[in-house]
Order: sequence, then C-alpha cells, then structure tokens
Amino acid sequence: VQLQASGGGLVQPGGSLRLSCAASGINLDVYAIGWFRQAPGKEREGILCFSKSGRNTLSVDSVKGRFTASVNNANDTVYLQMNNLKPEDSGVYYCGADGGSFCYRDYVSVDRYDYWGKGTLVTVSS
Repeated sequence: VQLQASGGGLVQPGGSLRLSCAASGINLDVYAIGWFRQAPGKEREGILCFSKSGRNTLSVDSVKGRFTASVNNANDTVYLQMNNLKPEDSGVYYCGADGGSFCYRDYVSVDRYDYWGKGTLVTVSS
C-alpha cells in the first residue's frame, strides 16, 4: 500500500493550491481518504474526509467553503482543492486511508487511519 501526497508549495494569501493523494494497493471503493495537516510545533490536525463509496465528505469549520475534495477514478487519486488560502493553513499536509469506507464523525482522529503517506509542504505567505 502506498499513499503519496503532492502538490504543495508557496502561495500568497488568497491564492489556491490543489493537492493530490495518489493511492496504490488499496481500493478507494472501500477506503475513505482523510486529509490532515501539521504546523510546526503542533499536532497533526484532521481537516477533511472524502469517501468515494459512501459519497460523503466531512470537513472542519475552518476549511468549510474553501477546501473541497474530489477523485479521479482513472488513476486512483484524491484531490484536495484549497481556495482562499490563509497563513494559518500553512503546514505539512498528509493523506491517510481509512478502511471504514465511510467518513465517520471521528474522521479527525489519526487513529482511524490504517495507512499514511509522506506529506507535502504548504506555505501561505506574502
């Protein structure tokens, strides 16, 4: 199983980025994908969960209306579209796979996730 997050970079406040989570070795029909971020000196924070099979997406209030998720079935990649970025969105972003297939209310808990990929750094700064 391999998850690889990519697409991070430096962006100005108000800008956009699209992160990718390429999944291999798992079936996205039975795994939900969670997005987490970790700022320096802080714990890993869950921000959004996307379930292809359950057709539900859950997200924390701080990203609602700005971050959305989607999937490319052709290459088993889940995307995180981030708009109107703020400096507090900076951090290393990770994706995790949850075999529960559905996004549950405790999607922000790192313990739900069976697999993790390496992160990608997002810096929002002018």
